[in-house]
Amino acid sequence: MQQIVSMIDHAVLQPTQHDDDVRQACELCDRVGVASICVKPSQVPLARQQLADSEVLVSTVIGFPHGGTTTATKVAETIEACQCGAREVDMVVNLGKVFAGDWEYVLTDIRAVVEAAGERESITKVIFETGFLSDDQKIKLCEVSELAGAAYVKTSTGFGFKKNAEGQLVGTGATEHDVTLMRKHTSEAMEVKASGGIRSYADAVRFVELGATRLGTSGTATIAEGETSKSDY
Repeated sequence: MQQIVSMIDHAVLQPTQHDDDVRQACELCDRVGVASICVKPSQVPLARQQLADSEVLVSTVIGFPHGGTTTATKVAETIEACQCGAREVDMVVNLGKVFAGDWEYVLTDIRAVVEAAGERESITKVIFETGFLSDDQKIKLCEVSELAGAAYVKTSTGFGFKKNAEGQLVGTGATEHDVTLMRKHTSEAMEVKASGGIRSYADAVRFVELGATRLGTSGTATIAEGETSKSDY
């Protein structure tokens, strides 16, 4: 199996995280060898500077976290991010349009970002926010994302919350069910990213076994320690 750490997009997306947090995260990412560091759009230039001599890519988020910005705004975000050094963009679908069943809008929205990124030698991952969606909606989004030319479908932002049966707010991250479903309903040309709530090496391994080829997490240090401990046996 490919090293788990090399499949990680390390997330530095909390609202309160600042430039020093990005610098420290870049050092961690370079040291352990993740796939990319995913930072807020305003911090793409800093991350690119910090990782100028590294193989770690810089990724960022578009229309984050709710997906409700206009297509033109998402395209503008994408162009600026790529010009500043992002090589991967994770865009949030317009959830309102998904629930309205306006699939033509959703397709056009995704395709516009895919094309803007692709023209700048960057790839697009499409974030579903699976915790809000029915299986039928997830399956349709897999179809639409692939038709639009995206490289990945992705479970969650990590910032989605909904009320449980007791009325408490709970996070809506990656689940085994959703990763399995998304892998089943995409071709071999499309990859799957599990994101949200992945905190341990065991979590990471399980999602990879189910078909994920990227993992969005801020628990990189813990996962790297787990992988190192496993390899010591």
